[in-house]
Amino acid sequence: MSILSRRNFLATSGSATLLAACGNGVNSQGGGKIDARVDSALDFMYNNVGGTTDLSNKAVGILMMPLVSEAGFGVGGSYGRGALRVNDVTVDYYSTTAASFGFQIGAQQYSHALFFMTEQALSDFRRSPGWTLGADARFAVANDAGNLGVDTTTALTPVIAVVFGQSGLIAGAQIEGNKYNRIIP
Repeated sequence: MSILSRRNFLATSGSATLLAACGNGVNSQGGGKIDARVDSALDFMYNNVGGTTDLSNKAVGILMMPLVSEAGFGVGGSYGRGALRVNDVTVDYYSTTAASFGFQIGAQQYSHALFFMTEQALSDFRRSPGWTLGADARFAVANDAGNLGVDTTTALTPVIAVVFGQSGLIAGAQIEGNKYNRIIP
């Protein structure tokens, strides 16, 4: 009979965190698999999150992360892969990563979209070697009717983030501070 030491516990939980990322396209067959997931996530979002179709029509580009896996036990992390679409055409593929510390335990998966509302915001994102979501973004959340609170002020914001499709055991999905890097799938 073995006693679970702190070192074994941390190694086990670290392994679990790495395995949680296996379901979101790691070692995929390239861009085709990511594009199929992006198409599915966009369809789901447009059909289930009111206001996103209008938001999409006003955006100059959309970065869709169709599946982000997040796990943590004190120390946590998240990872996902997606595609940047301009005029409904994939122009680049990106990964998103984040690390977190603090009181947390569990795992979850969710999707999120970044709507680039200005050419400058899209250009800054594409030129950056590693872009972090921060102060220039606004988070649009669904109200009780299931529609986004998109108003004139929101439409003037350079980047609007929408999180949807959450499932798992961690309450809430936090994407502020996520880092986005261009990848070759």
